[in-house]
Amino acid sequence: MKIGFIGLGNMGGPMAANLAKAGHEVIGFDLAAPCPAGVTASDSAAKAAEGADVVITMLPNGAILRAVAAEVIPAMQQGAVLCDCSTVDVAAARDVAAEAVATGLGALDAPVSGGVGGATAGTLTFMVGGSQDAFAKVLPLFEIMGQKAVHCGDAGAGQAAKICNNMILGVTMAVTCEAFALADKLGLDRQKMFDVVSTSSGYSWSMNVYCPAPGIGPQSPADNDYKPGFAAELMLKDLRLSQQAAEGADAETPMGQLATELYTRFVEEEDGKGRDFSALLPRFSAKSRGA
Repeated sequence: MKIGFIGLGNMGGPMAANLAKAGHEVIGFDLAAPCPAGVTASDSAAKAAEGADVVITMLPNGAILRAVAAEVIPAMQQGAVLCDCSTVDVAAARDVAAEAVATGLGALDAPVSGGVGGATAGTLTFMVGGSQDAFAKVLPLFEIMGQKAVHCGDAGAGQAAKICNNMILGVTMAVTCEAFALADKLGLDRQKMFDVVSTSSGYSWSMNVYCPAPGIGPQSPADNDYKPGFAAELMLKDLRLSQQAAEGADAETPMGQLATELYTRFVEEEDGKGRDFSALLPRFSAKSRGA
């Protein structure tokens, strides 16, 4: 296929490179990031989209997605698919999809899980909203860039799945860090706690795969001084999106709201910015109750 790829940063760059390595013609555009090897640079988003079978976007937020969509949709050929892999608000995803479909295009919202490592290795998971026909057309590309693609439903369903997943992740990581800090103050050895919790009802991805305690469990950012695998500010972005969606849907999400407030303090008032989202553990360890 001929693919336009808009947004070649930490995630988009390796995704585009993997498509080019697989033999697709990839035309890329980014305001700042360079084109990776095998990707042909364009001087505008619209030009990257011209004649493409699929246009993929990987952008920072919904406002930028709306602006880029306004530029590329008129440039795209009939029957092409606009596939947004950014993590944005559900309303932006649905509005952009409606604009694309109204002009005879296919549209997908397909946020990803797996981080920069997954983007580089081609092992991302895609959560996809949009028509079955558009999904079928882009599925071969998902299979190059990732290991799994789940068609979640109509437009916006991919973003809904990502937001719900990451709300769970934020809450479970927070309570996992709380529990380790409590265990320390109760005199319980961290390894013993891990051995019990990781094989009992406290089992979770945050504990078993991405343990926030250095030297415990599989290697994680905790073993690299909490340099980000998934930055705290990105978790805060996703939690805020979850609360925005909850407000719009009139859904009560008290744990999600508490996690959002916690990560807001951590990132904006403490030392969380630029650290992994699991760096809540040293934060809790340094605090006393009520302090």
